[in-house]
Amino acid sequence: MLDGIRIFSSDDMWRHVLRELGAVVVDTLDIDVVNMDDITTNGPVRIDELKELILNNLDNTKILRSVFGDKMPALSDVQERVIVALVRSGGMSGVELKRALDYMPIATHTIDTAIYNLRKLCGRDFIILENGVYKIGSV
Repeated sequence: MLDGIRIFSSDDMWRHVLRELGAVVVDTLDIDVVNMDDITTNGPVRIDELKELILNNLDNTKILRSVFGDKMPALSDVQERVIVALVRSGGMSGVELKRALDYMPIATHTIDTAIYNLRKLCGRDFIILENGVYKIGSV
């Protein structure tokens, strides 16, 4: 459910729950990390509500600026989400990427098309495929 999302929490219970949901729990804050300690909940939350809270706290602008600097091209929502997911995770297989972005792994070519268009826009080496894992390459 939270595949590939890098999250920091100082609370051991949250760290356990987040790992169980597929998040990558980290020990230090960085530009590509969601700070769970900054997210407040009003009592118990359902898993889908927790995911929404976490996704609403992602700051994609910082991540995109870290990739492109001040020369950020116009990107579609899907292209932005692909870049952010790859930066946050450090790399994902096509199936993992589709799952992380809530697309059915077999039923759609949306992610494949977004990667193709990103390579066309930013250069062939922008998104590389190594051993079945997509990663951000060079701009």
